[in-house]
Amino acid sequence: MKRTGASLAVYALEQLGIRYTFGIPGVHNTEIYDELNKSGQITPVLVTHECGAAFMADAISRTSGSIGTLVIVPAAGITHALSGIGEAFLDGIPMLVISGGVRTDTGKYYQLHQIDQHKILAGITKKSFLIKEHSEIIPTIFEAYSIATGGEPGPVFVEIPVNIQLFSGNVPDLPRYKSTPSMVVLDPGKIEKAAKLLLESKSPGIFAGWGARNATGALIRIAEYLDAPVSTTLQGLSVFPANHPLHTGMGFGEYSVPASEKTFSNCDTLFAIGTRFSEIPTGSFGMKVPEKLIHSDINPEVFVKNYKSTVSIEGDAEAVLEALYAELKKNGVPKKSNQDIRDIIRKEKENYNKEWEDSSNKNIVNPGLFFKELRKILSDDDIVVVDDGNHTFLTAELMPIHKSKCFITPSDFNSMGYCVPAAIGAKLVNKDKKVVGIVGDGAFLMTGTELLTASTLNLGVVIFVFYDGELSQISQGQQIPYNRKTCSILGKIKLEGFATGTGAAYLEMKNNSEIERIMKEAFEISEKGQPVIVDVKIDYSKKTRFTKGVVKVNLGRFPLGEKFRFIGRALVRKITG
Repeated sequence: MKRTGASLAVYALEQLGIRYTFGIPGVHNTEIYDELNKSGQITPVLVTHECGAAFMADAISRTSGSIGTLVIVPAAGITHALSGIGEAFLDGIPMLVISGGVRTDTGKYYQLHQIDQHKILAGITKKSFLIKEHSEIIPTIFEAYSIATGGEPGPVFVEIPVNIQLFSGNVPDLPRYKSTPSMVVLDPGKIEKAAKLLLESKSPGIFAGWGARNATGALIRIAEYLDAPVSTTLQGLSVFPANHPLHTGMGFGEYSVPASEKTFSNCDTLFAIGTRFSEIPTGSFGMKVPEKLIHSDINPEVFVKNYKSTVSIEGDAEAVLEALYAELKKNGVPKKSNQDIRDIIRKEKENYNKEWEDSSNKNIVNPGLFFKELRKILSDDDIVVVDDGNHTFLTAELMPIHKSKCFITPSDFNSMGYCVPAAIGAKLVNKDKKVVGIVGDGAFLMTGTELLTASTLNLGVVIFVFYDGELSQISQGQQIPYNRKTCSILGKIKLEGFATGTGAAYLEMKNNSEIERIMKEAFEISEKGQPVIVDVKIDYSKKTRFTKGVVKVNLGRFPLGEKFRFIGRALVRKITG
């Protein structure tokens, strides 16, 4: 039979269950867009910038059972989307990237958009494909999907030259997609050894990452069996419920909240699952990991990279946890409930929250009171989306997340500009849930215009912009060692103008007395399908434990002479102004 390449591409995407694509049409992909317009299943979403498209696709993958998919133009479309593709790559998020390509049937060089896209994308995709004939399209897109979702997930790129899209070519048939999940066979000897170490441990602890997002139930069973405190990575903040008495917070050590620092201080055996021990969750590698480390991940390349493990278990988190739980039950008895651990966790959480609430400045918004009220309003399965900045760690320390995949954040790639488009993507596939974005004013400036997309689609996301006029995470980091803030002070931003220009509603939250009223009003508006910008005059004067801990860790690594130079310079500048 004869079919155009564009129709074959759309057929393949339909077979994969794709519901939305994100991008901007151009001369090299208009035929695909025309076919998408005919689809009864897929809705193509027009964005204001391909960077936003990639973050929307990322959020689709994180908060639904579907895979985020881009349909973009070559060259500039790809380079604009690089931040979102890179975020998906380093965070282990599946994504399909479909791009047009220049004509391959003319023999002409220096065509519009003619660059080697595969070289550009080589370092931030799991694999890339260049379609050479019509018969390759369906099997290639199917293979791309399998690669993107298999093992440690990530983005995969497929380039379809415009001539193949436009013209008809012969294909033998239109096959249906059949999933062939690749299962890693667990090593029973390693499971047995891990169980033995945990049963022998006097003070075991669990450190869980995003890789355990589909295994919360099994994770709870093991934590309760071992009576072990559980801390998480930043990306994996939601994988263990914060209202569970064994949940402590993000990471452990001097950079973590007191509940984590205290309960893990005597940890003699650590079970780490679905984490790579990357820089942020380890507090710039300031985490003190015990000698007995059991490390499990789907990607065997992460083992022994930053911390040497006693036992390394390759496998899917849920399979590993179920096998480990069965082994624990077979060879031991549940540890007696240590009420002291639970009391410490509860008390330290209460004290830390009170510490924040008591630091209140009546003229602006206290973060502790803000998150206390937000937690009251949201249901457990509502979704919180953050960006990269000081607000990220305020949220991590002060906002309890109760259900897996209900908190998403840029993590290892750590790209600013994530929040607004990711919140839109999350809302698109979770229309029955509240979707909240929390973003700093600097990060908001990067992609805030995507709220036009939300208005067009009647998506009532609520975006809380923490406004202080600075790139606060960096400016705080500068203030401590330099006593100066260089290139981290923003111009005056009129967020109301953003709202007017994008069709969003605008509310201003100036102080603590307005928190409850403004929040309720914001959600009432959002329920009518209108996005809302809430301009939060946030108090950033109190630093998070994470910020203070990371500065201390990094300064501590300086050679002695350089350490004195930095401290001396800061003191002189403080005295002289």
